[in-house]
Amino acid sequence: MVTDKQIRRLYQLIEKEKSLSMAASKAGIDEKTARKYLRSGKLPSESRPVHHWRTRSDPFAEVWEEVRAKLELNPGLEAKTLFEDLQRRYEGRFQDGQLRTLQRKVKHWRATEGPPKEVFFPQQHYPGVLCQSDFTHLTKLGVTIAGEPFPHLLYHFVLTYSNWETGTICFSESFESLSEGLQNALWELGAVARQHRTDRMSAAVHRDLNPEVFTERYSGLLRHYGIRGERTRAASPHENGDVEQRHHRFKRALDQQLMLRGSRDFARRIDYEAFLRRLFKQLNAGRRQRLAEERAHLRALPACRRDASKRMQTKVGASSTSRVKGAVYSVDSRLIGERIELRMHTDRIELYYGGRRVDTLPRLRGGKRHHIAYRHIIDWLVRKPGAFENYRFRQDLFPTHRFRMAYDAIKARLHGKSSKEYLRILHLAARENESAVDAAIKMLFDNGDPITAANVEALVKSGEAFPVIRSVHIAPVELSAYDQLLEERP
Repeated sequence: MVTDKQIRRLYQLIEKEKSLSMAASKAGIDEKTARKYLRSGKLPSESRPVHHWRTRSDPFAEVWEEVRAKLELNPGLEAKTLFEDLQRRYEGRFQDGQLRTLQRKVKHWRATEGPPKEVFFPQQHYPGVLCQSDFTHLTKLGVTIAGEPFPHLLYHFVLTYSNWETGTICFSESFESLSEGLQNALWELGAVARQHRTDRMSAAVHRDLNPEVFTERYSGLLRHYGIRGERTRAASPHENGDVEQRHHRFKRALDQQLMLRGSRDFARRIDYEAFLRRLFKQLNAGRRQRLAEERAHLRALPACRRDASKRMQTKVGASSTSRVKGAVYSVDSRLIGERIELRMHTDRIELYYGGRRVDTLPRLRGGKRHHIAYRHIIDWLVRKPGAFENYRFRQDLFPTHRFRMAYDAIKARLHGKSSKEYLRILHLAARENESAVDAAIKMLFDNGDPITAANVEALVKSGEAFPVIRSVHIAPVELSAYDQLLEERP
């Protein structure tokens, strides 16, 4: 079949070549065909007759009115659902290969007779006016910290005019995460936009039945920075389209950088956070000119940040624990019976007594619902060793796997007095140094010596340098050697 491209080339060659035969040959067409198109002055696409007739009969002609009635009643029905319904009601009449024909008819009906589709109107963004934020999950990227899975989210912040962006690691879509993430972004930016838009996240937005649009805490945060809050309509993520699009592009860029790095494991969380900061800096490098334009329209920050924590009062129970949002935390036994103030942040809980911070605990998330620090209770547990065996949170009293191995070894040797002996070792770790006690236990195991509190204490207080665990290098296996063995096989 002759194409438009060949005829256009023929028109160019006919003016350069000496003969029609030569021009037609170079255009890749027959000389008679070339003469025909030169005479008509039309392209092949302009010469073909309009195809408006059917080449085969419509298998759905007799049932189309039934299908149309169903579509008019429920426009969301899919062609495959309608096709399966026809196959059930007209058994043996319609074959699987005819599904595509019905899909084309339904598609044509939607385009000509169906309900109007939602129209999206591109918006003009103005400098300094709007910023958007949302949470996005990063767990699927497979990042690990010291070899352990690191399930987490990112609070993502974007200026809609310049597309300047930043983010904060968090672990839930709580108000504390929203407040800390938003404030981190504003103080990193060094200025404030006039409006802030979120989706209908429960941390900021009331349910529709509530007369107030935003929660009291979120409204207070907005007032502190002089920002007007906005929310998207229900099931309308496109209204927060800038940050939604940046989610996709940022995660793709992060995945690429992790592949380029060659490893998704980081020694510490702080190293991973530094990696993210470098990536944001790299992404923002090409937005400096637009950001400079936007800065001229941004407003100044207030004098200080707003406290992002949630405060609550609780009383320490007789077990030296407090229950916070269904999770159990141990506190120093000196505070038993006292009322303490808890200030809950995204990743930690700060304990205050008498207006002074007395402790900081990790905020639990996921399936783990208790955190018992042995240092809080060991002074009394060592006096009541009988309570150890059936203690509800006993597993938390093994700080490392070697402490558990030490307990098992003591129990196998001493039977009835194993708890008392192990608790003396744990008490030593609280008084001296947990790492030194752990190293001493390892040395006793390596030397085949009995695990006793006296032996562990003697090693810890001896000042002897414990052997350093060095990394072991394993040379890569040369697989060609196996190929050679297979070749030599008779």
